[in-house]
Order: sequence, then C-alpha cells, then structure tokens
Amino acid sequence: MGKVMVFDHPLIQHKVTMMRKKDTSTKDFRELAKEVVTLMTFEATRNLPLKDVEIETPMQKATLKMLDGEDIAIVPILRAGLGFVDGMLSLVPNAKVGHIGLYRDETTHEPVEYYCKLPKDIEKREIFVVDPMLATGGSATDAITMIKAKGGKNIKFLCLIAAPEGIEVLQNAHPDVDIYIAAKDECLNENKYILPGLGDAGDRLYGTK
Repeated sequence: MGKVMVFDHPLIQHKVTMMRKKDTSTKDFRELAKEVVTLMTFEATRNLPLKDVEIETPMQKATLKMLDGEDIAIVPILRAGLGFVDGMLSLVPNAKVGHIGLYRDETTHEPVEYYCKLPKDIEKREIFVVDPMLATGGSATDAITMIKAKGGKNIKFLCLIAAPEGIEVLQNAHPDVDIYIAAKDECLNENKYILPGLGDAGDRLYGTK
C-alpha cells in the first residue's frame, strides 16, 4: 500500500489556514497556493535518484551529487490543478507538464473526462498528479487510471486538502500511489464538499465566483 503523508510543517499549516479564510483575496489565495505546493514539492521529491558527477569548484575538483536526470512529469487535473504547476516548476524547471480535464457531474458527483494530453515519454517519468482537493476521490482515481492506460507507472498524488473518504477510495483503487497532503480534514458534507475545507478551489484561484 502506498504511503499517505500529511505535512505537519508549521509554514504549510499556517499558509493553508490563510487559504481557508473566506475573506482571502484571489491574489493572496493564488500566491499562497504556489508557496504551499513549493514546500510540499521539496518533500515529495526527497527520493529522486542521484548520481556522482565530477565538478571543479573554485578550490579543487570534487565528486559530488546531482540529480540522475530530471525525468519528471507534472500532471494537473484541470482546472484547479493548474494552480500547483508554477510552484512545482520553480524547483524542477525541466519537468514536462501534461494536462487532464475532468469535471464532477453535479447530480451524480461522478467525474467526467473531457481532455487528456501527456508527454510522449510518460512511461519513463516520475509523475506527480496534482489537484487542490481530494474529496470523493473520483477525479484523482480516474486521472491516475488514464495515466496508467497511457503507460505511466511511477505516480504520486499531491493535494492541499483531503477528506478521509477520498483517501480511502484512492488507496483502494491505486494502492501503488503515494499520497501527499497538506491537511487532512474531517469529512464530506451531503454535497460531497470537504469540511471544514476551503470552498471551491478553482473558483478561489481564478475569481470565478
């Protein structure tokens, strides 16, 4: 079973609480999202492979560590997942970016696919699927299923806030996927929104509500 990591770093918790406030502006929400995901990426990339390289410092030659390639793909789930991309690219600027379009049917609460574009060499890359909210787990599960169908293997999922119900669904569907969470919340309400949550992440990122 893949691991579930809930970040307890004070900076992450502080910034997520700022994002939750209903009077946080779109500008501040967007900036906080970038800051939080940058901090999360630092930890989520801890196990990237390293190789020995010989360099010359101003003092002498030395054999030191560098990344063994930067074969990373970032795959946001549209549209809210786009708010994660810049923060991640600030640490891994050579990563390729794919996109998966899913929306939740307001009646059935089931995800509906409308777009999928991934790097051609997705099977060779360490893949970070990103979406601010893990609520029912349906969108994340379907997105990862789509990626696996196109050859993706080494997959991690990053989100700001998760409900226990969504974590369980995603783990059961994809037990090989590690899940990184900034905050684990209490439950879903009758409309399948996370409580206490932060509202609709896409609307708050883009000022559409």
